[in-house]
Amino acid sequence: MAKDESKKKTLPKQHQNVQPGVESQMHPLPESLDPKYRPAGKLKNKVAIITGGDSGIGRAVAIYYALEGAQVAIVYLNEHNDATTTQKLVEQTGQRCLLFSGDISEQSFCKEVVEQTLQAFKRIDILVNNAAEQHVQEKFSDISKAQLEKTFKTNVFAYFFLTQAVLPHLKKDSSIINTASITAYQGHDELIDYAATKGAVVSFTRSLSSHLVKQGIRVNAVAPGPIWTPLIPSTFSAEKVEKFGSNTPMQRPGEPSEVATCYVFLASDDASYLSGQVLHPNGGTIING
Repeated sequence: MAKDESKKKTLPKQHQNVQPGVESQMHPLPESLDPKYRPAGKLKNKVAIITGGDSGIGRAVAIYYALEGAQVAIVYLNEHNDATTTQKLVEQTGQRCLLFSGDISEQSFCKEVVEQTLQAFKRIDILVNNAAEQHVQEKFSDISKAQLEKTFKTNVFAYFFLTQAVLPHLKKDSSIINTASITAYQGHDELIDYAATKGAVVSFTRSLSSHLVKQGIRVNAVAPGPIWTPLIPSTFSAEKVEKFGSNTPMQRPGEPSEVATCYVFLASDDASYLSGQVLHPNGGTIING
């Protein structure tokens, strides 16, 4: 779906039965790169770790970072074909791309990702905590203990574990960027546990920023609105997918390419005076947060 089709309010009905979803099975395919984008070497010689980097927002961030001169390591669960596609797209820019498949809610895996990234690239400058999961429940009472624990482990615990593993290797002017969500500010009546984790991500961002500011390490977040990623058809019914994003002021969902530029900005020297902040690419919804 081209982002200039601003009058388009619906998507084709579709649903995927397995989370976090597969990008290659989506129609239309998400836009990972705006062809009009002009890189300027903003991240030259830097190294970034991006979780959920196989598809959606994570894929777009990996491509944009590579275009800006960074080498990247992407972390994903088990979507190997999507991850390989992202790797090829990154390598087409002339940058290297490492792939790590595993469960980021496992602290030992997070440590392994950091160790192997350091082995390959000798440094880490940027951490993008992006991977997440969400599960629709119409009734609050149907949120099981297992679902609650799994959602918090992926969406919150993993951010802590990977940040703890990376932190000893970050230097002054390094950047940590966390993916929050519009649901942290608006809530969501069928994604209550997910929204709660994203509220935690906002507080985590603000607190960690205060904790690290004297070390010269900046910590910020991006809180996307409805963005066309594999998580959408793998979460919602085909009927809800058809209307996804049409309730925004722009009357459409956003593309990953429209969010990735926020991550470029926050990782670059252009954002040298920003920490503890949240950017809101959400189609014009006023959040005041």
